[in-house]
Amino acid sequence: MSEQQLVADALLLVQRLERLSADSLWARRASGCRGALLKALDEAGVLEPGRAETPAQPLDAERLRWLMQFGYTMLEKAAREIPYRP
Repeated sequence: MSEQQLVADALLLVQRLERLSADSLWARRASGCRGALLKALDEAGVLEPGRAETPAQPLDAERLRWLMQFGYTMLEKAAREIPYRP
């Protein structure tokens, strides 16, 4: 997966984590994961593509993948809380 695709997927995951219901048991944990994802993206300078200065550090793809896996787990667990209504 390219770095651009990884960043795009991470941003999509951030949006999905934002949408978790505040009533969800997992919402608070997901909020922390979302913050960590945003911090990792911000440190690499990908949240402001027009920024003139160079990023403080390169994108840590391994860390970003780990955080994304954690975020997907949060989404799965929150989805299991949704009651089934036939």
